Amino acid sequence: MKNITVFILMLFLSGTSYSQENQSVEIEVEKDEYWWGGISSLGYQTPYDKNSNFSLNLYGDNKGNQAQPLLLSSNGRYIWSESPIEYGISNGKLTVSTTNGKIHYGTAGNNLKSAYDYVSEKYFPSNGKIPDELLFTHPQYNTWIELMYDQNEEDILRYAQSIIDNGYPPGVLMIDDNWQEDYGTWEFSARRFKDPKGMIKKLHGMGFKVMLWICPFVSSDSEVFRKLAAEGLLLLDAERTQEVLWANTKNKAAVIRWWNGASACLDLSNPKTKEWFKGRLDYLVNEYGVDGFKFDAGDAQFYKDDVISFEESTPNDHTQYFAEMGLYYPLNEYRASWKMAGLPLAQRLRDKGHNWEDLQKLIPDQMSQSVMGYAYTCPDMIGGGEYQSFLNSDTIDEELIVRSAQVHALMPMMQFSVAPWRVLSPENQEICLKMANLHEQFGPYILELARKASLTGEPIVKPMELAFPGCGYETIKDQFVLGSDIVVAPVMEKGVRSRKVVLPKGNWVDEMGKKYEGGKVIEINVPIERLPYFKRRK
Repeated sequence: MKNITVFILMLFLSGTSYSQENQSVEIEVEKDEYWWGGISSLGYQTPYDKNSNFSLNLYGDNKGNQAQPLLLSSNGRYIWSESPIEYGISNGKLTVSTTNGKIHYGTAGNNLKSAYDYVSEKYFPSNGKIPDELLFTHPQYNTWIELMYDQNEEDILRYAQSIIDNGYPPGVLMIDDNWQEDYGTWEFSARRFKDPKGMIKKLHGMGFKVMLWICPFVSSDSEVFRKLAAEGLLLLDAERTQEVLWANTKNKAAVIRWWNGASACLDLSNPKTKEWFKGRLDYLVNEYGVDGFKFDAGDAQFYKDDVISFEESTPNDHTQYFAEMGLYYPLNEYRASWKMAGLPLAQRLRDKGHNWEDLQKLIPDQMSQSVMGYAYTCPDMIGGGEYQSFLNSDTIDEELIVRSAQVHALMPMMQFSVAPWRVLSPENQEICLKMANLHEQFGPYILELARKASLTGEPIVKPMELAFPGCGYETIKDQFVLGSDIVVAPVMEKGVRSRKVVLPKGNWVDEMGKKYEGGKVIEINVPIERLPYFKRRK
């Protein structure tokens, strides 16, 4: 069917949705109208307006993070599709198309909140469940930066003990990549772990829950690969002639290039593959006492080269299949997701660099997650998650790590990896410790908001415009709202010791007890040890 172009030059009827198959929608962006959505890792580029000029295609490309076929407007307009969309703004017009399925578009109320409330209930309603409570109530610790590819029993226990010895509250401990020998062979390396069951028992005794890093890839020279290939549980190479059916391409596994080389990949469109994969994860839970899993990779880009799967699927479908595995395990984490909003999965921002430019992306990217319906979110690792940044101690910016910890402290989740006590001065390390304790102090409230999100779809943290719609806050990217009554305003520029804060109407009190009348912009002093936040007084 040919694409049908629909020109919409007026506001849609309030609360009404339109849909049509194989369509392209072109909308005149109104003056002072702003749009959000699509991809969380590009949140810092939003909101888009009439003067924006860009084009993005979600088919096979989630830009390393959560993606959602959703666009929302400050004027209450919305666009949704069950299929990947291509969208962009040029010459003041927003164009959205999909190669299959339907595009749903309309207006719900007259602001961002009314549009969000409508689409979250209609297209991705919450299911009443949340990820493991410990993810919200206590800081998380990831072994990646400290151990990199040398994950081993001795150093993991040493890292955990250092957390306790330095006064940090225990929480979730994530053992990252290379605890295993081969990808797909989900068993502790006997060379690096003499007693993995005993190690996990010790970690539990310290107060930690333990997660293991997992991916959908399978090392192509392993015994597990040969078994899975023989049983038809791997993605297969495309037959360019289209003359060979899936069942006749047995053992011709596709080899996919990713950041750790070239590997085969599980075909999770196949129920037997899901059963095998879940069986291996359950084995780790039952045999060793593992509490959950960090599900890495799964990006749509890995499935773009015409791979053959058991069920005919788009690249984005394969991302979704992998994400659905986490629903079996309340203690989970994802970086790449497709259409998983409203579900009890912990969603982390993609790795950020150890630089101020990337630090300034944390809030708008995190707010993009919220606007797309991902409520249970984490803003990467404190100080950045790219391990190369920490190989040379001379390039580590202590102030950056401190300010990063402050951004994390009142987010839904807070995750350390580089050890503050190793790389920071005693004074700066003490600030990070205070931020960890602050997060623990707010833990019960954050957990309350998570439970509310599981029932209503309301994000735990919100951009100013979503929390206070219609007040002209669309372009604020350096402060956010925890719940509905706490405005958080960290500093994200090097050497800055003061900043302006936009306070909505009402009466407010800051973290030091100072009272303010809202409806104005205030300027405050922010020494390096301070994280400013303001509670609305009843």
